[in-house]
Amino acid sequence: MKKDYYEILGIDKSANAAEIKKAYRKKAIQYHPDRNPNDKDAEEKFKEAAEAYEVLSDPDKKTRYDQFGHSAFDGAGGFGGGHHMNMDDIFSQFGDIFGDFFGGGGFSGFSGSTGQRRTSRVRGTDLRVRLKVSLADVIKGGEKKIKIKRLVKADGTTYKTCHQCGGSGRISRVTNTIFGRMQTTGTCNVCGGTGQSIETRAPGSDANGMIRKEDVVSINLPKGVRDGVQLRVAGKGNEAPGNNSVAGDLLVQIIEVEDPKYKREGNNLHTDLYISIPEAVLGGTKEVETPHGKVRLKLEAGLQSGKILRLKNKGIPDIDGYGHGDLLININVWTPKKLSPELKDFFEKHQNHPDFQPNPSKSDKSFFEKIQDLFS
Repeated sequence: MKKDYYEILGIDKSANAAEIKKAYRKKAIQYHPDRNPNDKDAEEKFKEAAEAYEVLSDPDKKTRYDQFGHSAFDGAGGFGGGHHMNMDDIFSQFGDIFGDFFGGGGFSGFSGSTGQRRTSRVRGTDLRVRLKVSLADVIKGGEKKIKIKRLVKADGTTYKTCHQCGGSGRISRVTNTIFGRMQTTGTCNVCGGTGQSIETRAPGSDANGMIRKEDVVSINLPKGVRDGVQLRVAGKGNEAPGNNSVAGDLLVQIIEVEDPKYKREGNNLHTDLYISIPEAVLGGTKEVETPHGKVRLKLEAGLQSGKILRLKNKGIPDIDGYGHGDLLININVWTPKKLSPELKDFFEKHQNHPDFQPNPSKSDKSFFEKIQDLFS
């Protein structure tokens, strides 16, 4: 079972952005590889802290995590989807939090313990798409394939190490001030922080050797997913130029298409069932469709309009795996507007019969009582 992100960083759920950042910086410095060489346990804690910060520092991801826990990212893959990034990804994405703490170059400059220059790793931008899903998709989950267009490195494009920064993407400058000589580290002005410059540009590509290409991506849709949930597919965003770059992520926002027959309320479903007057009077059984297939529904004699029949576990599966919701069937007795002469004569003869006179019992709730129950 994955650890709680708040527990990993040692903070409360009420922590603000500054407190989250401070807690992450403290943990990452404590377990940084330069401070704990060849320590696999420290490296794992370092990655856990980075994963926790990646989610909690993003307002949208934090909201989904607070609501759904780790299952909010099930099937998304990649960072924020239940899997660790590698060390280079963490150095590239979060190195600026540490400033010059390790060797004057953060995570993308020098290694504080070895003094060796670490090549900059540039990350491509994320792509955002919307995915419409039906009620059947929500209930069954599974794989969905979508077409996207994303930036990729064109075949035939080659890159070389930037001569100015030596591939780190950062350069140090020494400035004379009234307080003495001060050293600052910033983005390389030649390569723009990529650590690479283009050597050979493929025909048809842009100035960075990139082209826009159509790709088919598989989305693992979790059962019980709901409108507004955002799934992440690691490495399926835009690529970045350079030999040592990593692609961004594909962010998929779920749009739940309203079903014409069923209305969703949490994990429960509501639907209407119309029955005839003879069915309402005599009762019996009736075959009805549900999102999970056909079932035989028992109708009691004397069934009233507005009666709600509950079918257990015939609703929507819980996104966290806690069973299924129910299917609530609202009974409506259909009154015909036209009658044959025989039927009309029958009702005229019996309209004053005691059995046809309304006589609600205490268990028969009024319309307002049903509305109150619905919202309670």
